[in-house]
Amino acid sequence: MRDRIIALAKETEADLVGFAPASRFTPDDPIFTLMPEVKTVIGLGFRVLRGCYRGIEEGTCFYQYTTMGVENMEETVMPMSLLRVSALLEEEGYLAFPQRRHQQIMAEENSVNPEVYYILTYRGVTEECQMNFEDAAVKCGLGERGLHGSILCDEFGPFLRYVFILTDAELEATPMYEPHLCDGCGACVKSCPGHAIAENGTVDRWRCAVYYCGANGTRNPFMAPGAYDDLDDRIAIIAGEADISIDRAKQIINRTIFYPGCAHGYPSSICGRACDIGCYCHLEEKGMLTKHFQSKFREREPWKLDIRDFMSPSDDQ
Repeated sequence: MRDRIIALAKETEADLVGFAPASRFTPDDPIFTLMPEVKTVIGLGFRVLRGCYRGIEEGTCFYQYTTMGVENMEETVMPMSLLRVSALLEEEGYLAFPQRRHQQIMAEENSVNPEVYYILTYRGVTEECQMNFEDAAVKCGLGERGLHGSILCDEFGPFLRYVFILTDAELEATPMYEPHLCDGCGACVKSCPGHAIAENGTVDRWRCAVYYCGANGTRNPFMAPGAYDDLDDRIAIIAGEADISIDRAKQIINRTIFYPGCAHGYPSSICGRACDIGCYCHLEEKGMLTKHFQSKFREREPWKLDIRDFMSPSDDQ
């Protein structure tokens, strides 16, 4: 059964398959509320194609990361594999409860998912409604947690998304990663155009949401020179240095639609998850990744526009 699950998962585009016994999870973990009979958590990992990030890296094409690396992965590729593997388990008489992340649900009352428009997010929903996806990825042996919270794997670094199946089938466990990829270098911290990641890896999610969709003008070729002209600290915002509260974040995001979003409530990512790109480049430079390419992902210094292009005589210089 385990071999058949792996074969079918890979046939349906999963790159990684991992199995965690329920004993790896604490008794109060949401998986037991979702499915009290759970014996095994099956994790399916999917690479985000390296090429999806290339346009943002080169400043030539920005929609492919969001449409192909986020929307189509979350709405098409991953659910189909999830359903096929779940159907296999059901055909053999086992319970199979597919778990795909609900992008619009936040357990925290004042948090946000940067990948979804904040006005579409449901907050304060009890944690039992959704499992902890990053924790499950680690326990299923799909990867290790990096400094900034992304799951890193040997093949693809942080370029990875994942879904899970809760089942009452007892299946041999996959070993968990012995952490060896993240060395705390801080490349993720330095790469964020909005300084949303603290040196200890803590992420200010509202600040992340602001700069995920392109509030830093030096990294956004679609931003007009007069952007945010009704805000007193417009240059600080454009430089990624403004003080940002939750209300302020909403105010800025409402003015940061310089590029069309996608059909399922996903705003276009102008930063392209710069934290993950920085992490990937560091891992590749160190020779830590087992998946090799003909050329390095980053072949030159990252491009950057001049902050002075956004300044007017009235701006405090």
